[in-house]
Amino acid sequence: MTNATPKVTAPVVDADRNAWKFGFTPQAELWNGRLAMLGFLAALLIELYSGQGVLHFWGLM
Repeated sequence: MTNATPKVTAPVVDADRNAWKFGFTPQAELWNGRLAMLGFLAALLIELYSGQGVLHFWGLM
């Protein structure tokens, strides 16, 4: 008699999700998202405190 239920295995996941890896890896995408959020927050704070847009603040427009 054979076992009719298939064996379920967990997917292989890299243990360190915060590793600094280059290329299209989950770790690189996590860092890309985190740094994008920081940049967006910095742009909002510049506009809030200076009363100008980021490009005007840096003298580019």
